[in-house]
Amino acid sequence: MGLATLVIYLFMFMALLLVLRFLSKTSLVLILVRTWQSFMDRFHVYQLYKVPQYNDHFQENQLYRQVSTYLNSLPSVEDSDSTNLFSGSKSNDIFFHLDASQSVRDTFLSARVCWTNQRSEPDGIRSFVLRIKRSDKKRVFRQYFQHILSVSDEIEQRKKEIKLHLNLSRSMSGAERWRSIPFNHPANFETVVVDADLKTKIKSDLELFIKSKQYYHRLGRVWKRSYLLYGPSGTGKTSFVAAMARFLGYDVYDIDITRVSDDSDLKTLLLQTTPKSMIVVEGLDRFLAGKSAASAADGGVSLSGLLNFMDGIISCCGEERVLVFTMNGKDQMDPTVMRPGRIDVHIHFPLCDFSAFKGLASSYLGLKEHKLFPQVEEIFQTGASLSPAEIGELMISNRTSPSRALKSVISALQSSGSKTMAPQGLSSSGSGRSGDESGEPGSVFCRESIHTVREFRKLYGLLRLGSRRKEEPIVDLGSADNSNKEGSRHEG
Repeated sequence: MGLATLVIYLFMFMALLLVLRFLSKTSLVLILVRTWQSFMDRFHVYQLYKVPQYNDHFQENQLYRQVSTYLNSLPSVEDSDSTNLFSGSKSNDIFFHLDASQSVRDTFLSARVCWTNQRSEPDGIRSFVLRIKRSDKKRVFRQYFQHILSVSDEIEQRKKEIKLHLNLSRSMSGAERWRSIPFNHPANFETVVVDADLKTKIKSDLELFIKSKQYYHRLGRVWKRSYLLYGPSGTGKTSFVAAMARFLGYDVYDIDITRVSDDSDLKTLLLQTTPKSMIVVEGLDRFLAGKSAASAADGGVSLSGLLNFMDGIISCCGEERVLVFTMNGKDQMDPTVMRPGRIDVHIHFPLCDFSAFKGLASSYLGLKEHKLFPQVEEIFQTGASLSPAEIGELMISNRTSPSRALKSVISALQSSGSKTMAPQGLSSSGSGRSGDESGEPGSVFCRESIHTVREFRKLYGLLRLGSRRKEEPIVDLGSADNSNKEGSRHEG
C-alpha cells in the first residue's frame, strides 16, 4: 500500500505540474493573481495623491514632468499589458510611454505603490495619481519622492535632449497649449558663418547671463535676457537661434502669433514655458506692421499685449528665460518696442560681403584660396551682394566642382550688381543700409570698408547730375552718420 500511495502522489504531482504549465501560457494565472491582490487590498487603507500637469495659474508643474520621466523608465511599463512606443533621436532608440488611464506598479523599500495616468474630461489636464497604503506612507513617502527626483534628474542629464515646443490654438488644445518634438537642428556656433568677434561676444554674454541670477535679483530685475536678430531674409537668423539654443542647452518655445487668440492667451503661453528655455518670436516686423490701436477690439494680440509680454508684470513669472525676436529690418519700428529692457541686445545680419563669402567657401567647398577669389572680391567692392543663403545654395548645387560653384556665384553677383546700379535701386538704398551698419556691435558679415561703397555712390551721383544731385548727399551722409550713431548707441 505504501508504494502504491507513493506512485499515486507522484502521478498527481506530475499532473499538477502539467496543469500549471498549461495555465502559465494562458491569462488564467494573471487573472488569479490580480483577483488575489484585489482581495487582499480590501484589508488595507489607502491614500491617494494627485500630481497635476499644471497648477492653478496654468504654470507647468515640474514635479509632473519628473514623475513622468521616472514612471516611463520603470520595467513594469515595458511588462504591462499595453503601452505606447516612441522612437528616439537615434534610429535604434525605442522608448516606452504610459498610455492614458494606464496604471503601473512600483516597489520601494518593500512598499508597493500604484500610479495611474489620468486625464480630466472638461479641461483635458493630465495628472498622475499615486495610490499608497497609509502605513507605508508614514514610512517611505518622503524618501520615495526623493528617489523619484534623483532618478529623473539622472535620466534627464543622460538624455540631454533639446526639445522644440510649438503652440497650438486654444480651440485645438484646451488647457495644454504646447506640443513638443525633438530639436534636431544641426547648427551650432562652430558651423554658423558669423564674424569671430561677434561669436565670442554673444557666447560671453550668454555665459554671463547663466551665472547672473543673484546679480539680477540684487538689482530687482527679472532674470531674463532678450535679443533682436534683424536683417534680410536668408542671412542666417534662424540658424543663429539654433546655435544659441544648443550652446545654452535650452528648450525652444517657438510662438506662432497667428495661433494666439488674444493678449490673455499670450500670457498663458508664457506661463506654461519652463525655466532654462528660449522663447522665439519670428517675423516681429510683419506682426507690428499690421497692428493699430483698434486692432485689439478685432481680436488677436494687441501691441500693448506684446509689450507686456516682453517686459510687463507678467514677465516676472518667467525667469531664467532667453527671448529672441527676429525681423527683416528695424528702421520703421516703434522706438517703444526697441528700447532697452524690452530688447537688450541688437544683432545685425546684413547681406554677404567678401569676408563672409570666404567663410562660406571654406565651409561649403573646403576652399581657403582660389584663383577666382580676386574677381569675387572686386565684384563685392562694386556694391553687389547676395544673402548667405543664396550663395550657400549655389555652392551646394555645384559642390562637386568648386570652380563651377565660384563661377555660379560670380554670375549671380554680377546680376545682383546690375540691379543695384539701376536708378530705382539707388533711391531705395537709404532704407536698406545693411552694408553701412557694420559699425554696430553685433553686426554680422559686413566688414567691408564703408569708404569703398561711399566713394562709388559719390561717383555715381556726379555722373547722373540733374535732380538726383540733391538726393545723393542725403543717401551718402545719412548712411554714414546713422551708422556711427547706431554704433555709439549700442555700445552704450
